[in-house]
Amino acid sequence: MASSAIFNFLPSSSLSSLSFRNSRTQTPNFYKPLIVKASTSVDYSSSSLAGTSTKNNNWVWKYKDNSVNIYYEEHHKGSDEPCKNILMIPTISDVSTVEEWRSVAKDIAGRNGQVNYRTTIVDWPGLGYSDRPKLDYNADVMEKFLVDFINAPDSPVNNSDKDLVVFGGGHAATLAVRAAKKGLVKPTAIASIAPTWAGPLPIVFGRDSSMETRYGFLRGTLRAPAVGWMMYNVLVSNEKSITSQYKSHVYADPEKVTPYIIESRFALTKRQGARFVPAAFLTGLLDPVKSREEFVQLFAELEGKIPCLVLATAGSPKRSKAEMEALKEAKGVSKYVEVPGALLPQEEYPEIVAEQLYRFLQEIYEL
Repeated sequence: MASSAIFNFLPSSSLSSLSFRNSRTQTPNFYKPLIVKASTSVDYSSSSLAGTSTKNNNWVWKYKDNSVNIYYEEHHKGSDEPCKNILMIPTISDVSTVEEWRSVAKDIAGRNGQVNYRTTIVDWPGLGYSDRPKLDYNADVMEKFLVDFINAPDSPVNNSDKDLVVFGGGHAATLAVRAAKKGLVKPTAIASIAPTWAGPLPIVFGRDSSMETRYGFLRGTLRAPAVGWMMYNVLVSNEKSITSQYKSHVYADPEKVTPYIIESRFALTKRQGARFVPAAFLTGLLDPVKSREEFVQLFAELEGKIPCLVLATAGSPKRSKAEMEALKEAKGVSKYVEVPGALLPQEEYPEIVAEQLYRFLQEIYEL
């Protein structure tokens, strides 16, 4: 292969990995960090959950000269009763998809409680079932999309009272916190599920000038018209690679990795333009920050302003777990919970994640 020399130093397993208010005006009273561990079993009473209805649609994102069709799903009880809005953002990866949040979205939207919830899941541009144009993807582009999706007058989650809670996984969580820190979005609360900030290659090999040069070469190769698809098929778009990725570090329990999951994710990697965002993600262009200190400081900026829950995972890869644990007693983190799972707990353990998120919502809206 023309660019094979660049991979002499790269373990193949690292290349396709996931990286590693209500209307009251008073300040919520739970900003002091609360650290708990979640149980691995959740007991639901038969009356706690109800059926939900689902709507699938597209929203057009106008970015420069591009009109990008963005796929999203809404889940709610189907009644005319008032609802609080929740936006769920998939973890950014080469196989990112709304599917990872679907069970959690249905669970929370279907609960019978004092407050009703409408849950919206959106696919990032260039990922999932959204369009995948050949943009120069970086963290600023993704942040711009998130800000536009939340604030646009025609957005599916835009509402007059600006009462929106954001749940995000991995890099998506950190991008949401970064946008909130800048004041570009003003959510009622944020939940960060297995939050990460460093792409697969930078978290393993660092960011010195030599490595950045190699990342740039790899990125250029993956974006190239012909050799890019060849390289992408070898590194990412094959069932063996995706299976290895899920069993080694995306899921904590390899037995939970079903053939359906692999087939579904493999199909996503075959969509037109599928390689452009992974080329940026793998090489660190989608990283919201450049260091652990910046990562922790992002959350610190939320102190006294926006309630923030961090769901860390017991079985996440060593380097990613170290970054999550840096948030354990960090300023701005009002509650820190450890749940089972690795880098995709919302998909691997949806009942447990949904329960913890629902408790967080109760603390916000039922004080």
